[in-house]
Amino acid sequence: MAKCKQKTHKASAKVLKVKKNGQLTYKKGNGNHQTAGDSGKQIRKRRLRGVLSNAQGKRLKDFI
Repeated sequence: MAKCKQKTHKASAKVLKVKKNGQLTYKKGNGNHQTAGDSGKQIRKRRLRGVLSNAQGKRLKDFI
């Protein structure tokens, strides 16, 4: 008899992406509107994708 498989957590799967090296990336928030008070450096940094730490990545990879 086959073991029960864990279902994919759809909300997390839509937010997190797995890179070729196995790291999980996500889009940083607070960059869509009301950014007039922020410096250009802050806005540019939010365009880049964030990378989760290895500890968090191991925990979250199981249900993605």
